[in-house]
Amino acid sequence: MTVTAVPTPTRRYPPRRKPTRSGKRYLIRTFGCQMNEHDSERIAGLFELDGMVRTDSLEDADVIFINTCTIRENADNRLYGTLGHLKKLKDARPEALLVVGGCAAQKDRELVRERAPWVDVVMGTHNLDRVLDLMDHAEEWGGITEVVDELEAMPSVLPVRREQPHSAWVTIQIGCNNTCTFCIVPSVRGPEVSRRPGDVISEVERLAAEGVVEVTLLGQNVDTYGRDLAIGGRRRPIFADLLRQVGAVEGIRRVRFTSPHPADFRREVALAMAETEAVCEQLHLPLQSGSDRILARMHRGYNRQRFMDRLAMAREIIPDLTVTTDVIVGFPGETDEDFEMTMEVIEEARFDSAFMFIFSPRPGTAAAEMTDQFVDPEVVQERFQRLVETQNRISAERNAEWVGRTVEVLSEGPSKKDPSVATTRTRGGKVVHVPGEYAPGTFLDVELTEAYQHHLVGRPV
Repeated sequence: MTVTAVPTPTRRYPPRRKPTRSGKRYLIRTFGCQMNEHDSERIAGLFELDGMVRTDSLEDADVIFINTCTIRENADNRLYGTLGHLKKLKDARPEALLVVGGCAAQKDRELVRERAPWVDVVMGTHNLDRVLDLMDHAEEWGGITEVVDELEAMPSVLPVRREQPHSAWVTIQIGCNNTCTFCIVPSVRGPEVSRRPGDVISEVERLAAEGVVEVTLLGQNVDTYGRDLAIGGRRRPIFADLLRQVGAVEGIRRVRFTSPHPADFRREVALAMAETEAVCEQLHLPLQSGSDRILARMHRGYNRQRFMDRLAMAREIIPDLTVTTDVIVGFPGETDEDFEMTMEVIEEARFDSAFMFIFSPRPGTAAAEMTDQFVDPEVVQERFQRLVETQNRISAERNAEWVGRTVEVLSEGPSKKDPSVATTRTRGGKVVHVPGEYAPGTFLDVELTEAYQHHLVGRPV
């Protein structure tokens, strides 16, 4: 039986909890951004509260949760490839529960059900707290789809199973009010909804009491955080205030955040970063394109000069600032001249690193309708290769500027490639490999001795 409940919470299935699944094994696979990673941690927390235990083996799992992404076409392909592979497992073990959640499930609920009818539960991004109840109903009734189209308010705090005991995500905002023509996020996450500052601080205080020393604040556009709350009777962003309050929580030594928006990044946020000791000298400022014409077609809300002015302001106020960015190559209508403008900005801005993407049309976005202006794939690939080579050179040069300096790093545990080396991270987010064994959450000072494109090497001092 397949039932769809949309679009409001009032049409959801009623809660009905069976006895817990004590001893059952679960596996979660996550595609996409930090928001999805945090959602998966909360799903894991609910599963373990229900008595389940984690496994890394598909063959052993009694419950499989696929947390999906839909930001690019490749993410969709990975989802349906994964679901096709899981059909064999479902045929062999029909009692195993297969749950699909996340952004692709939110956007393409009917398509997921149509292409993978063996899935037991399809659920969206706004009803994570319902996963156990939906699994109960699916066991009794068969396949269930429940998607809530829009949040009325931020949900209550859910239990979390963190990957690292010393580090935690903290959601401060869900949704986005921007209209970037290439982005599907407003469709799958809904309009912007901010969490009350007191709730955020209370969660950070609880995390600190549990031994967490590093938190990352999550939102689609953190610079507009709080504008919808009208605190003090004024509809204004209060992200700078939040940074100062989170940074003042005893026991929290590092505060990071993602993602800001160049159109909304303000001087008061840069000052809060510089003046609050716990807030790290790290800023992700998505450029997307260096061409004013393409930025206008993207509906980004800034031009090249405004972006560079904001970047210069941040670097002037915050010493040793590490800056990363996003760049899209091959946006509809992009000419050779537009691309050269992007390359000029890359050379001038000298980002520490960049997430570089080839444009992927997402159904439901304005850019996907610009079919008559799609750029020749061979031309796009050539441009992309040039961009990657240029940014890799700059990244290596930027890292080389740190050689010889002594910095504080935080251990994330043994390197996956070489267990005799610890993977650590600077306050600016740079990866540093350090010989020796250092438990996750260990702070140490290291002298940086070697630099490469994507990491540095250090020795303890």
